[in-house]
Amino acid sequence: MNRVCSIFSQLLQQFPRLEFESLVGKHQGDRHARGFSCWGQFVAMLYCQLARAHSLREICGGLACCEGRLRHLGLSESPRRSTLVYANQHRPWELYRDLFYKLEQRCREAARPGHKFRFKNKLLSIDSSTIGLCVSMYDWAHFQRAKGAVKLHLVLDHDGLDRFAIRLSK
Repeated sequence: MNRVCSIFSQLLQQFPRLEFESLVGKHQGDRHARGFSCWGQFVAMLYCQLARAHSLREICGGLACCEGRLRHLGLSESPRRSTLVYANQHRPWELYRDLFYKLEQRCREAARPGHKFRFKNKLLSIDSSTIGLCVSMYDWAHFQRAKGAVKLHLVLDHDGLDRFAIRLSK
């Protein structure tokens, strides 16, 4: 048997299904649901956050392209846009608030008192941003035919947030 264990499924393991289903029962979240459960809505909205999706089309399309691998997330198929809209409008938001507080409580219990969290290795943040410039003023900054830009590469060292390296490139 081919076992799939994606990072997304590992993240979903932090939300036990029995605990989630007890919250659904408490808030009657699946009261009028026909095939699309609160768990499916939660998976879709979590995917939306992690994928930084800006529209329902991106959410549904992103989940649809993983159609064969959705079963290990607890979904039989990717939701339709209208189904997701209806679920977001009619499901109780209190369910997800309580889910957040349960996760926060579990994290607080797992933390050791008196110890700060530290990474084992040095933590660096890397970013690459393009800054648009006017071609008529900066003729050396040709990015496209009529646009100018500078690409900024930033490496931020989190040891004290006082040292960082910047490299500019055309």
